[in-house]
Amino acid sequence: MTTPITMPALSPTMEEGNLAKWHVKVGDKVKPGDIIAEIETDKATMEVEAVDEGTVTKLLVEEGAQGVKVNAVIAELDGGGAAAPAKAAGAAPKPVAAQPAPSVSAPRADPPPPPVGGGGRAPVAVAAGTRIKASPLAKRLASAKGVDLLALKGSGPHGRIIKADVEKAQAGAKQAPAVGGGITSLIEPAVLDDRVYAPDTYELIPLDGVRKVTARRLTQSFMQVPHFPLTIDLEIDHLLSARLRINEAGEKAGVKVSVNDMLIKACAMALMAHPDANASYTDKGVAQHKSAHVSVAVAIAGGLITPVVRDAQSKGLAQIAAEMKDLAARAREKKLKPQEYMGGTFSISNLGMMGIRQFASIINPPEGMILSVGAGEKRAVVKDDKVVVATMMTVTLTCDHRVVDGATGARWLASFKQFVETPEAMLL
Repeated sequence: MTTPITMPALSPTMEEGNLAKWHVKVGDKVKPGDIIAEIETDKATMEVEAVDEGTVTKLLVEEGAQGVKVNAVIAELDGGGAAAPAKAAGAAPKPVAAQPAPSVSAPRADPPPPPVGGGGRAPVAVAAGTRIKASPLAKRLASAKGVDLLALKGSGPHGRIIKADVEKAQAGAKQAPAVGGGITSLIEPAVLDDRVYAPDTYELIPLDGVRKVTARRLTQSFMQVPHFPLTIDLEIDHLLSARLRINEAGEKAGVKVSVNDMLIKACAMALMAHPDANASYTDKGVAQHKSAHVSVAVAIAGGLITPVVRDAQSKGLAQIAAEMKDLAARAREKKLKPQEYMGGTFSISNLGMMGIRQFASIINPPEGMILSVGAGEKRAVVKDDKVVVATMMTVTLTCDHRVVDGATGARWLASFKQFVETPEAMLL
């Protein structure tokens, strides 16, 4: 019996993935638990295990293939355990080739043109003297459905008509042109107008999974979550002094705590002091979380990811520091498991090490707040009617107004400020 192997959904947000590597070949026998492939998701590279026993008879997706949809069949097993038949010319379908990045090409005359530059899409001539940009697949589908390509507005690179445009169109019908301005214009595919930016004046870098998902989620968050910022200044001289003493005491044990580690702890303590701020909005009600799971923004190639320090309120600084070091290192290698970057209740993003004094972050749904941390710097401040020098840090709390109102956010910041400026309070 033939058993299909499909592209797994390795996280709730995964819609497609890249097949990075096969660990099996046609004819190999596998059993449940054997590693058969490596899949690149929008966040990490993960190993995929076999769930059935059998012999690999077909590999339907080639190593390196990008944008493979979840639940698409990528291979087949013979569940009877018989050896796979020898590959004969034309006997088995060829693996789907990896999709290269679109390339810009000059118009060609006779349709259908072959892929340009190993896969780029070229304009298709649809009538004498009339030329339109469309992929070969879109042209074939349009012909089969009776769709007039001239009536379509392309959503592909440089306005090219792609498969999705044809599938959305009705046979013989014209698509209404998009109306500029407002929400409609914001959600239209973003392409550069060839009349303004000549194709040979820039290099088009394909979007990877991280960038695609980040762009989609942050656009949704910014447009759909009613949010507001709250900004305060913190004096961190006591925090820096405490950190120095902690690291001196832990030097022999290899403990090295960063300012960010101490801020994570302070955030968690403030969340426990104000459970109404440790919350997520849902259509059925406000979910108040019982523990502080702090997501920490980590820059990686092509975007960012937010590994989670779970139950941060109950962990010591040494444990938080060790976890963050491990999580950040594996995040940059895309080795995190879904449970390690999902399920946070609050986020912190620190650009202080890059010299940024103040900024406001976009909320990471379904979390209700995110804290943006600026650089610590010497500033002139007034104390007891005297101007003195102190190390100050500006932080901005972005709140989901459906969950956290101004007063709630202000109370949370007051507690956070106390923990930062009096770090001994975190020991109580």
